[in-house]
Amino acid sequence: MDELKGKVALITGASRGIGAATALEMAKLGVKTMLVARSTEALAMIAKEIREIGGECETFACDVKHYHEFNNAFEACLDRFGDFDILINNAGLIDPIARIEDSDPAQWCNVIDVNYKGVYHGIRAVTPYMKNKKSGVIVNVSSGAASSALEGWSHYCSSKAAALSLTQCADKEFRADGIRVVGLSPGTVATDMQLSIKKSGINPVSQLDPNAHIPASWAARAICWLCTENGDDYRGMDFSLKTEENKKKVGLII
Repeated sequence: MDELKGKVALITGASRGIGAATALEMAKLGVKTMLVARSTEALAMIAKEIREIGGECETFACDVKHYHEFNNAFEACLDRFGDFDILINNAGLIDPIARIEDSDPAQWCNVIDVNYKGVYHGIRAVTPYMKNKKSGVIVNVSSGAASSALEGWSHYCSSKAAALSLTQCADKEFRADGIRVVGLSPGTVATDMQLSIKKSGINPVSQLDPNAHIPASWAARAICWLCTENGDDYRGMDFSLKTEENKKKVGLII
């Protein structure tokens, strides 16, 4: 993945889980990163790790559900690095897990604002620059929940389905401008989100053995792979890491 060296990326939800793992993986590949999340303290810890391995990064406190905050993060990235190549729309929530009849409307809508509107805000903020440059990559971190209904996950499933539709729409609108828009459906990943899922006990995913979940580093590796020319075949769709074939393509298994 030498073609990523020297590129500039903005990663949302970079303070933990897949976002943090992606930031570290990209740093190893020579990508300059703007790390975005709500928690500046957690971001500082990831940034310290990156700088210790010789990576170049900056942090920016941002709530992706507000467009002006996302746009400010993007502008800060341009100011710091002077260019921009890659957007990783990773920020996502699943709490609180609840059946529709038990859900809190404000909390339900907050998940929609982050998981769906946050993806739109990112695409809207960066595509004018990418279109002018005639190149760029957007990876939207998706889920198998985008195409399957699960009890207690109405907010998560519907928001991921909406985000997948955004991936498809954005590809139709920007493919001719040299912009690759692709999604990643990593399967179940060993992150803090799994703790909430396990605790809920609501649907079959909560009953999975912890060994069934892949490490966040695998998802990070797949994201980086999709940022190269390898991602061209998956424009406008979700690339799934649940198949052995695709794990082999990414180089995660032999």
